Amino acid sequence: MSHAIRKVEGITKDSTQEMIDKALEIYPEKAKKKRAPHLAPNDGVSSCVKSNRKTVPGVMSARGCAYAGAKGVVWGPIRDMVHVSHGPVGCGWYSWGTRRNLMSGITGVTNFAMQFTSDFQEKDIVYGGDKKLKQLLGEARELFPLAKGISVLSECPVGLIGDDINATAKQSSQELDIPIIPCNCEGFRGVSQSLGHHISNDTIRDYIIGTREFAEPESPYDISLIGDYNIGGDVWSAKALLEEIGLNVKSVWTGDGELEKIAATHKVKLNLIHCYRSMNYMCKVMEEKFGIPWLEFNFFGPTKIRESLRAIGARFDQTIQDKVEQVIAKYDPIMQAIIDEYRPRLEGKKVMLLVGGLRPRHTIGAYEDLGMECVGSGYEFAHGDDYERTAPEMPEATVIYDDPSEYELEQFVHTLKPDLIGSGIKEKYVFQKMGIPFRQMHSWDYSGPYHGYQGFSVFARDIDMAVNSPTWKLVKSPF
Repeated sequence: MSHAIRKVEGITKDSTQEMIDKALEIYPEKAKKKRAPHLAPNDGVSSCVKSNRKTVPGVMSARGCAYAGAKGVVWGPIRDMVHVSHGPVGCGWYSWGTRRNLMSGITGVTNFAMQFTSDFQEKDIVYGGDKKLKQLLGEARELFPLAKGISVLSECPVGLIGDDINATAKQSSQELDIPIIPCNCEGFRGVSQSLGHHISNDTIRDYIIGTREFAEPESPYDISLIGDYNIGGDVWSAKALLEEIGLNVKSVWTGDGELEKIAATHKVKLNLIHCYRSMNYMCKVMEEKFGIPWLEFNFFGPTKIRESLRAIGARFDQTIQDKVEQVIAKYDPIMQAIIDEYRPRLEGKKVMLLVGGLRPRHTIGAYEDLGMECVGSGYEFAHGDDYERTAPEMPEATVIYDDPSEYELEQFVHTLKPDLIGSGIKEKYVFQKMGIPFRQMHSWDYSGPYHGYQGFSVFARDIDMAVNSPTWKLVKSPF
């Protein structure tokens, strides 16, 4: 049965459009004209909103920048490298450890989850920071000789003054005998952090992929897990499940990732992509260059896990397909027990989502497994193909919003009166002060994992805890 024919009582295309029109009334005519195409009732089949456009100046957005996409998403979680934020200290400081990309190993020995910055000062802006960067790279090599590589991630001032980090990285790489990868990801590039993902993928393509081979012999079941950043341990949960069905996860991009394993990914038989938005470029590169097929999967909630496991199994032989069915049979009763415990407390509750990456569509099934209805969903930095994938997951006529302002989101919340909002840290305290339960869906609100069978029990517990906490009866909202 198509997802698109699902309906939520009281929500029609006309009622959703009326809500949108009312929210836009406050804007000047020019801003209203720009924002209107980014908000629409779900038609169930297509990308019904415009996306990947510049944010309207003066309209508060939840977006990040290209540097955030490169450092905070793609490069930062690789554990055996030193990641240098080249620029003033602020960007490096606030992008350090903010996403809870969990890492194994010993800090300073096998993982380097620390803050490295060239700490640009005024004199560096005036005279250039190349010499300072060269010195820093030498110091990093001396201090951490076990690091497998160094990435250099440029912040806005580096691009504005024209520092050539590529030449510095090339020279230092030869002198220090270590891979040094320059990433020209100045924050002002593009319209959001999405371009930072793309630039990072390009640097991995140009400097890393294909430069190593796996130490272990090849097998027909070798796969790579792409676009999972190990938020709260998601990678570990997904990896364990994939190994339980008989697959060999040879590399992870990039949560708890390792440079040399990422470099050897061109030898795997299938790329499984979790976050389509941040890593589809790389999957397409490997498909074109190395002939490696790829498949998007979703391990949020037992319904989607079941569907994804079978789709993955269909790419392999009967041995894997049989193991898939054995694993599903093993976990189905465990998942049903979790649903039986929490669904009576969550049945019919409404949730609204605004997140980056994949979660505004991937988590919908997990909420529905618990009996909840998703009445609004959208992304901070999605492209059209993300919304094409989202439309069938959403009930018909529910609101879809691209890069909504805080004001728009608040107006939709006032009208739809959700029982839970799943969004980011920028929205969390606004809605909690409104007396509305909230879960931080960028980094699992200091919890996790939420992915895989291991994660569903944690997810169900946390959602119930948020929605049904008795503390909400004590909150008198001023709004």
